[in-house]
Amino acid sequence: MPRRKFSPLIPSLAALVLASCAVSSFDPATGEVRASAPSSSLVAQGLQEFEKMKRQKRVSTNATYNAQVQRVADRLKSVISIPNARWEFVVFEDSTPNAFALPGGKVGVHTGLFQITRNDAGLAAVLGHEIAHVVLNHSQQRVNQATGVAVGTILLDTILASQGADGTTRAVAATGAAAAGTLGVVLPYSRKAELESDKLGALYMARAGYDPEEAVRLWERFAEWRAQQGQGSSPEFLRTHPLDQTRIGALREFLPVAQREYRPR
Repeated sequence: MPRRKFSPLIPSLAALVLASCAVSSFDPATGEVRASAPSSSLVAQGLQEFEKMKRQKRVSTNATYNAQVQRVADRLKSVISIPNARWEFVVFEDSTPNAFALPGGKVGVHTGLFQITRNDAGLAAVLGHEIAHVVLNHSQQRVNQATGVAVGTILLDTILASQGADGTTRAVAATGAAAAGTLGVVLPYSRKAELESDKLGALYMARAGYDPEEAVRLWERFAEWRAQQGQGSSPEFLRTHPLDQTRIGALREFLPVAQREYRPR
């Protein structure tokens, strides 16, 4: 029987998968963080996207909101050390209660969020969460996950092609592999990253002098708001974010760790 010849792409693609596996980690028991640096290209993309947002979205001139964001951000930044971070916190006019962070230290806050945060500690829970995403380099890891799924799909197609599979078989296999990668890798990682950022964010807010128990109350308010909006019916395994009750339970379990570092100011 003749030996099948595999594409020379396979070793190089496998190497790419391995190279993309650099990870950051956070130990909830000790608060120790091991972060891998984002690529310079990803940071540049983050900075470029944030500038684009500031041109395309209305930046809020609400003095109360802006003062609160800068006040809380300054306290949080005082307990965090990230080399070369170019922190910037901007309030956008948007009724959606949301916030986001981009590589490089750019954080956006929607005006609609203040109905949920209600106070400095509630806002600290949100900003601490977003800062944790930056510290733990979750954007880079999401890119790595997506790259790994894409490369795995290409590897499968290359192997099937080398074995003489027809186009229909290869297309079905590629669709299945992509779906399996999304459900089995990308979405679980995304939910894990959210829970990780909740916990590290609670530690940051505690170190900055905000009661970390407010993080639990914040997610209880989010759950109430979502219920009023009729949201939250899809199963957790299809979500990028954990269910509110999952987050609340995980934060309650973590509270004793965060409370040990809480010193009111």
